[in-house]
Amino acid sequence: MPLPKNYTETELLESLKSHDEQAFIYLYDNYSKALFTVIHGIIPQKDAADDILQEVFVKIWQYISTYDSGKGRLYTWMLNIARNRAIDAMRSKDANKQAKTITLEDNVYPGEVMINIKDLGLQKVLNGLPKESRKLLELSYFMGYTQDEISKMLQIPIGTVKTRIRTTLISLRKILGER
Repeated sequence: MPLPKNYTETELLESLKSHDEQAFIYLYDNYSKALFTVIHGIIPQKDAADDILQEVFVKIWQYISTYDSGKGRLYTWMLNIARNRAIDAMRSKDANKQAKTITLEDNVYPGEVMINIKDLGLQKVLNGLPKESRKLLELSYFMGYTQDEISKMLQIPIGTVKTRIRTTLISLRKILGER
């Protein structure tokens, strides 16, 4: 079995632009771990990060002819593709999270009667909260978003989200304790 060829960046680019499969194998062998590390830092699920890495290399193969060495090094170009694709996947996940959220009635104890927050009078209590506070509780407790996701979604600092949720819960405890 022949030893793998070592390429200079210029030779590698020329070979990739002519769609040389050996050059692409070399590129994958030498850069996939670094790109995976970046992707996995953004997408914590290994399987999803693996899928994105594959998409990144397909995109590199398809768009290598658009690479301009005057704008930066090949690694930087590939790194930007990987980073942008991982961020797009995260944004897509966040955007689709609400659509994928299903009610407890559809999942828990099928066939049994579920207690509705309206039946407990909780809806009335929640409606008495300021709109901003109610929104944070709904996102956090009823829709399952993390505080970090809420911070990004509402474009407010994470510390502010944590403080507002804590303050709202304290107020809610006081209101419910009075009942």
